[in-house]
Amino acid sequence: MTNVMPPVMIPSMNAVKSRSALKQSSLKMLLLIAVGMLLGCVYRIDIQQGNFLEPKDVDRVAVGMTRVQVRALLGTPMVADPFENGRWDYVYYLKKGRWRKAEQRHFIVFFDALEKVNRIDRSDKPSITVDTPPANPA
Repeated sequence: MTNVMPPVMIPSMNAVKSRSALKQSSLKMLLLIAVGMLLGCVYRIDIQQGNFLEPKDVDRVAVGMTRVQVRALLGTPMVADPFENGRWDYVYYLKKGRWRKAEQRHFIVFFDALEKVNRIDRSDKPSITVDTPPANPA
């Protein structure tokens, strides 16, 4: 009896290269997924724009106030329309994070020819209007 050893299987160079390439591509894919997941967790800062108005200050604005009184109470308006001198817009926008809905408020003050408030529009309440009598032609 001859002592015959079974043939030893030596992997070919192509098989070694393909395993190495498979490991590299798997590692790249895993790294790409990890980076993608980390980018999805980025903190988003709050975005606040416009005039933040306290509700108590807005409630104090009344029909008949002058421009100076309104500016002293609420500050300079966000939008003072150069084409319509009798209107001031106070706009506020707040976006918290990525997923929350943005909060928007719009407060408009209308002035008459005597530079006094004659109408107030609020985004959260119905508008307040005063009927001014027509000027008597003298």
